[in-house]
Amino acid sequence: MNHIELWERYKKYLNVNPDLGLMIDFSRMNFPEDYFDAMEPRIQKAFGDMDALESGVIANPDEKRMVGHYWLRSPALAPNLEMRHEIEETLHSIKDFARKVHTGKIKAPNGSPFSRLLIIGIGGSALGPQFVSRALGTSKDPMKPYFFDNTDPDGMDLVLEEIGDGISETLTLVISKSGKTIETRNGMLEAKAAYESRGLPFGKYAVAITGADSDLDHVAKKDKWLARFPMWDWVGGRTSETSAVGLLPAALQGIDIDSLLEGARLCDEITRKKETRSNPAALLSLLWYYGTGGRGRKDMVILPYKDRLQLFAKYLQQLVMESLGKERDLDGRMVNQGISVYGSKGSTDQHAYIQQLREGVNNFFVTFIEVLKDRDGPSLQVDPDVTSGDYLSGFLQGTRRALSEKGRESITITLEEVNARSLGGLIALYERAVGFYASLINVNAYHQPGVEAGKKAAGLVIQLQSAALSYLRKEKGRSFTSEEIASAIGKPEEAETVFKLLEHAAANKGHCIKKMPGPSPFDARYQYVSDVVSQK
Repeated sequence: MNHIELWERYKKYLNVNPDLGLMIDFSRMNFPEDYFDAMEPRIQKAFGDMDALESGVIANPDEKRMVGHYWLRSPALAPNLEMRHEIEETLHSIKDFARKVHTGKIKAPNGSPFSRLLIIGIGGSALGPQFVSRALGTSKDPMKPYFFDNTDPDGMDLVLEEIGDGISETLTLVISKSGKTIETRNGMLEAKAAYESRGLPFGKYAVAITGADSDLDHVAKKDKWLARFPMWDWVGGRTSETSAVGLLPAALQGIDIDSLLEGARLCDEITRKKETRSNPAALLSLLWYYGTGGRGRKDMVILPYKDRLQLFAKYLQQLVMESLGKERDLDGRMVNQGISVYGSKGSTDQHAYIQQLREGVNNFFVTFIEVLKDRDGPSLQVDPDVTSGDYLSGFLQGTRRALSEKGRESITITLEEVNARSLGGLIALYERAVGFYASLINVNAYHQPGVEAGKKAAGLVIQLQSAALSYLRKEKGRSFTSEEIASAIGKPEEAETVFKLLEHAAANKGHCIKKMPGPSPFDARYQYVSDVVSQK
């Protein structure tokens, strides 16, 4: 197409939502003129499926759970008064707790106000809070956030080193629905040890966000933590940003959670409309279907041209890939569905992988995120009539054009500015688009059997480690190869796993496992020694 034809197509397919401060341009996706008409029966079915979801049907049959993250920003839509009151009371409690922390009514045992916030979680219990914190945080926030979002000891040490002596003024949030999430449990124990090593009682610094009667709930009650906030089984981790999981960290940091909720609520209203061409979430899902052939044949590349939105691709990886990456559909058929998501930020990525996007394998479609407002106040002119932000905008437009010239497809989402309201709308937009797309491809977007399988496999590995180390302790003074140990504990078929476990144990102080190298890695011998010094 020539530029005039592209302009006409742009005008025809630009979706404008002035109440949200949002525009979505689909014109650079090369769908045929009759595409939306052909897909109309399927998207109307998706509207019906979404209506049923929001009415409170059992949407997650294998767990017998409703799915109700939409009720979090519109409690009146909850299926019963009890749930409505729980949502409203929790929001009130979040605001009240944050206000008391900010005013010093709740403070550290030494009398100092809390000035730092350590958030311990993983997956949806960390990605949403991290994304919002990075997108909306300022140097004037009343509390500075830090995160334990993995079970990497070195990563936790880095965070604790950065907090330093400020730990005596650090409030810790532990987020886990079941209280059994290993990474979060480990982070909690590491944080507790860090506090107690300084003579600080962990319970006086700790807050739990968890399910009622969970393991974490019991710990928080027993140790008299400062507060407990609920996680409901009808809110999945990847859609929990507008629950206490996301709202409490945001409120404590100083973010306007009312505006965040208002943006999400407004987007929900707009995306409930059944006129497909005016529904931005329905249009997104249909263009994903077109772009991937409804089979995940192409990847979704997310390129936000705004530093504050750098974590958006990481956030969407969980939301999209965990929701849609399924082996079987709702009818039990093997389908191996999903959409792979990656990205970081522009224009940094123009100096990284844009070269391949333009001239390499055409296995993707891009979503550009454009933000019109550069900063508060005027910008320096780095060239006559040109600011740094103008260059950023120019690089986005130039990359979009360069890709289009090579037949590479793209969607562009334009926000007027990044604030709590627009971010809430963006989160809600993608939540509903994922729901619509799941209906189009007939999968359950609200369970994650693959994740659970990985957790079970990890548990078996830890059991093997316990057996191997127990055997070496029992045979103190003798050394064995990994194969000999695997056979001795009755698991000869797990020799590879035992080898890797022993390599890791020997590399880390504390397990008291000494490695004696052999002619090959597999001839190495391992021995239990009585202390760390002897391990060297």
